[in-house]
Amino acid sequence: MTDDDGYFGERVAADYDRSSAEMFEPALVDATVDVLAELAGAGRALELGIGTGRIALPLARRGVPVHGIDLSRAMLARLRAKPGGDAIGVTVGDFATAKADGTYSVVYLLFNTIMNLTTQDEQVACFRNAAAHLAPGGCFVVEVMVPELRKLPAGQTVVPFHTSATRWAFDIYDVATQATSSNYVEVADGRGEYRSIPFRYVWPSELDLMARLAGLRPRERWEGWTREPFTSDSDRHVSIWEKPVA
Repeated sequence: MTDDDGYFGERVAADYDRSSAEMFEPALVDATVDVLAELAGAGRALELGIGTGRIALPLARRGVPVHGIDLSRAMLARLRAKPGGDAIGVTVGDFATAKADGTYSVVYLLFNTIMNLTTQDEQVACFRNAAAHLAPGGCFVVEVMVPELRKLPAGQTVVPFHTSATRWAFDIYDVATQATSSNYVEVADGRGEYRSIPFRYVWPSELDLMARLAGLRPRERWEGWTREPFTSDSDRHVSIWEKPVA
C-alpha cells in the first residue's frame, strides 16, 4: 500500500472499470441487481466496498436507497462522477469496522471483496459489522470465488489466470495460512510494471461459521446470480444469511 486508499488508490481506480469490464456486463449486473432489489424490498441497502458504483448505481435506479462504505477515496471519486453518484451516501473507512447510520434490509459484499480482509479476525469482524447494520429479518449477501486449490499439483503454489503478449496475471497460494496474492505484470512501451495485492481465501463452510458467530443463519447458496445450484464443481458462490426476527 502506498497511501490511505490502500491497494485501490488513484492508479488502480483510474483503470478499474476497464480492467474489470467482464463484471460490468449488463446481464451480470441485471441479475445481481434483481436479487438485491428483491431482498431489499421496501427497505435500504448497504454495500461494503462500494467502489466505483458498479452495482450501487443500477440498484439505486431501481428505487432502492443505497449507502456505501469504502476505504478508497479514489474509487469513491469515480462513483460520485457518474450520473446519480452524488445521490448515494458514502462512509469512508474499513468496511470490517466502519459504521453507517441506521439499519438496512440487505447488506452486500461482492466480487471477492471479502478476501481483501487478509486475516480471519478481520473477516469475522466484517460479518459482525454486517449483522449490526441489519434490521431483524434482513440479509447479508457475499459473492466470492471457491479457492482454486484443485489446480495446484503437489509442490506448486502459482495459478495463472491471464496471459497475453503484454500482460500476465497469476495468483500465489499459501495453503498453510490461506494467504494468497494476485500478481500482475504488464509491459508497455518497452517498460515493465509489477503489482501485487494480498488476499485471504475463505471456504464456504468457514463463512457459515463466521455468520453463526455474528448471529446470522443460512438462507441460500447458489453458484451464481441466476440461482444455479451450488455443487462440488462450482468455482464461485453467492451466499445469503439472514438475521433472525426476535
